[in-house]
Amino acid sequence: MDDDRPDVLLTGLLFYDLVLTGLGKPPTPGEEIWTGGMGCGPGGIANLAGAAARFGLRTSLAAVFGDDFYGEYCRDVLCDQEGIDLSLSRTADGWPTPVTVSLAFGQDRALVTHGQEPPYSQDVLMGDPPEARTALVHLEAEPREWISKAAANGTHVYADVGWDATEEWSADLLDQLKLCHAFLPNEGEAMAYTRTDSAVAALGTLSELVPVAVVTRGGNGAVAVDQMTGEYAEVPALAVDVLDATGAGDVFGASFVAASLGGWPLEERLRFAVLAAGLSVQHHGGALAAPGWHGIARWWHTLTDPGLKRAYGFLADRLPADVGPPVRYAPVTPPAPHTLVGPRALDRLH
Repeated sequence: MDDDRPDVLLTGLLFYDLVLTGLGKPPTPGEEIWTGGMGCGPGGIANLAGAAARFGLRTSLAAVFGDDFYGEYCRDVLCDQEGIDLSLSRTADGWPTPVTVSLAFGQDRALVTHGQEPPYSQDVLMGDPPEARTALVHLEAEPREWISKAAANGTHVYADVGWDATEEWSADLLDQLKLCHAFLPNEGEAMAYTRTDSAVAALGTLSELVPVAVVTRGGNGAVAVDQMTGEYAEVPALAVDVLDATGAGDVFGASFVAASLGGWPLEERLRFAVLAAGLSVQHHGGALAAPGWHGIARWWHTLTDPGLKRAYGFLADRLPADVGPPVRYAPVTPPAPHTLVGPRALDRLH
């Protein structure tokens, strides 16, 4: 019998992102900097949803869209272009879609965001969440009721966490890991929450709290333990030129889920996620920077480095027969309404 559940269930705050690259340095007060690099598109929770969908996963997103141009544009991109199920999402009258301007320089960025609290909470959007194979969640200090409901449904919860602005790093947050199948923090977050002084030490602590623990290390790659299989893996990052690091962690997480659903060994899952994240930082934005199967296949078939060829040799058997068309990366500016594809765009022509 076919499993018609969503592969991935998500909810969270969505943004319209405008990313400026090639600045060279951060601007100073009173200074104007011209740059030739710019891209726009959906951001926030859309980064995870877009990356998952581009690997062929049936993706269901519950988010709030404003009833403005930014909200409608993000809806068109996610639903009509990327094929994401938005039936759990809502459009809020009179609520502006949050907008983030990202100034990327070197391997870092500065963010300026305009927005308001959404009128619908995650728990309201989800209600009784549908059964799904996995859920990608962002843990916060205040537990979300829908996550425990999803876990009770048999959904495997893959979680990450954000930087604690209070810098208290309350260990109470780790209590939520009892609901999770996997936890994927970055190195700084992992060490802070576990009160350890290295990524490996943090991984050891986290592996006692959750079946699959992963610690991402930016330019140093990632380490992971799968207690269910007894596997440990440590892989290096790819040497790439970084255009924009926005959403790289989200691409990593979604790619790790895609490989996990395929039943791959831990090292392959980790290498695949590192590769996808590495390819994503060479393009603008988050949601529209994910490489998808086409991008992975193109990288593999043009690869000449013998060391990488050996390390990623598993891709020869993992790539699907049909890798799909090339993905659409973030445009410099959104297209005029009459050039958008999909039913909402067609409605505007009548």
